[in-house]
Amino acid sequence: MAALDLFGRRWSLRIVWELRAGPLGFRPLQKRCDDMSSSVMRQRLTELLDAQVIHQLPDSRYELTPLGREARHALNPLARWAERWATTIGPQEADHTDAQPADRVSHPDTVDDGTTDRGSAD
Repeated sequence: MAALDLFGRRWSLRIVWELRAGPLGFRPLQKRCDDMSSSVMRQRLTELLDAQVIHQLPDSRYELTPLGREARHALNPLARWAERWATTIGPQEADHTDAQPADRVSHPDTVDDGTTDRGSAD
């Protein structure tokens, strides 16, 4: 349940996803996460650091730990399913609960944990 709680928080899975290709600093990671607010980004990074899913390198960049890489690999089946789902129902239907343009794809890490940010759903 603790893992579901951690990964169910808005942006947590997105951060893990964006770190899949390698380390990123705060600003580049924030850009890849659709410019999420700095306060939410700091909070999620702290939570992921405390959970040992990511660690901070001496140059201040963030990187997945072995546990983080394992979690990311465990999410691969969900990512493949999401791709099939999106092509099956089309982008218009996939975003029907959001006020997003049809060309934006929702991310599986948009479970709202009650925090406020810029109002972005992904």
